[in-house]
Amino acid sequence: MSKEEDNKEAIADEQFAAEENAGQEVIDEVDEKEEITEEEKLKEELAAEKDKFLRLFAEFENYKRRTSKERIELFKTAGQDIMVSMLPVLDDFDRALNEISKSEDKELLKGVELISNKFRNTLNGKGLSLIAVKPGDAFDAEMHEAITQIPAPTDELKGRIVDVVEKGYTLGDKIIRHPKVVVGQ
Repeated sequence: MSKEEDNKEAIADEQFAAEENAGQEVIDEVDEKEEITEEEKLKEELAAEKDKFLRLFAEFENYKRRTSKERIELFKTAGQDIMVSMLPVLDDFDRALNEISKSEDKELLKGVELISNKFRNTLNGKGLSLIAVKPGDAFDAEMHEAITQIPAPTDELKGRIVDVVEKGYTLGDKIIRHPKVVVGQ
């Protein structure tokens, strides 16, 4: 081989190596872009999973709060049916005390008062309370149940409660029986 052919061959080898290096650089750039896109994809997936986790956690916390509130409400009003069924007994005690007080037998009155007070205190301990209403109070349609209207005996009683026919009660914060009243017209 001649020197000239060796130079041509060396130049060809150099060009081949340069082209090969250039091709490798292009491949390296593509690999870097793929790595960046894979890294970005992983970051996006991680962000999506975090968001999903946070939403699920928030939903679970809301569920716990809601069920806890429902459970407390259930305990507060669990005895509502029993309390409602005991209200006529309280009314009977009131009527009995009213009639016995007219008689001369004070020992009977004292005994019935003791039983009535014990019964009331037991129900009050379970959350039952009387709605305080007296003649002359302002009528509130959300609180009171008007059973009739009569002409007001005085101008002051117009639109006000004239008489309380049946007492009202609450169990906790809930009204279980509205007081039945007569309203002046």
